[in-house]
Amino acid sequence: MNIRYSTGPNDIKHYSTQQLRDEFLVSGLFQADEVSATYSHVDRAVVVGIMPVKEIVNIEKGMDVWKNFGTHFFLERREMGIFNIGGTGSCTVDGKEYQLATQDCIYITKGAKEVSFASENAANPAKFYGVSYPAHTSHETRFISIREAAKKPLGEQMTSNKRVINQFIHPNVLPTCQLSMGLTILEEGNVWNTMPVHTHERRMEVYFYFNIKDGNVVFHFMGQPQETRHIVMKNEDAVISPSYSIHAGCGTASYAFIWAMGGENQAFDDMDGVATGDIR
Repeated sequence: MNIRYSTGPNDIKHYSTQQLRDEFLVSGLFQADEVSATYSHVDRAVVVGIMPVKEIVNIEKGMDVWKNFGTHFFLERREMGIFNIGGTGSCTVDGKEYQLATQDCIYITKGAKEVSFASENAANPAKFYGVSYPAHTSHETRFISIREAAKKPLGEQMTSNKRVINQFIHPNVLPTCQLSMGLTILEEGNVWNTMPVHTHERRMEVYFYFNIKDGNVVFHFMGQPQETRHIVMKNEDAVISPSYSIHAGCGTASYAFIWAMGGENQAFDDMDGVATGDIR
């Protein structure tokens, strides 16, 4: 398991490109029949990628759960959201199997003991991307299809940010402890996300960029609004955004991304906006 410790805004002002990438970029998430996990000390988020090919893969494969979490099983005191961005696959939670097509999601509640993943077709494996946060109580494990997600259209073609925010794990859809999670899809010819920018002191966020066409990248902007930095993101990379940091991207072509938030407040509009003219 990769461990990332917390860093303050005064520290990252002095970081080189490589230092920023080492601290905040999460890449190489999908390795055949492995669990790729990164544990961030920012709000204790865990970012996970799983690509079953020949095996049924348990969520705890390669984790030292007791050492890293002090629990008997991974979700003993945690909740988790999982998206599939690959071929059709399944997630089995305590003996109940859920089928996930591409862009489907499952919320897994605190206390789930046995969680495993499989692909329907090894030639077109599922790619499961997930984020987990600590949880104080149990709710209900639930499958949410892309059709069931709450749709929130935003942006305009004129400003190159026309997009649809699909809210999956969200108070408008189902109850959770602190996890909110969704999928934003930019329309063809649009490249900007989350502009004008904002921060939210009461929670952190993780972005996972995918469907980036070959030969293209997304420039992800981060840091305090008056001390911005950027990280170049490739397809299926994730990036950690502390509460003090803006989180916005501009691609060389359209793309999609999954956002996950955890912290004090789940209200989608709980954010501190920054006027575009004030960014530096």
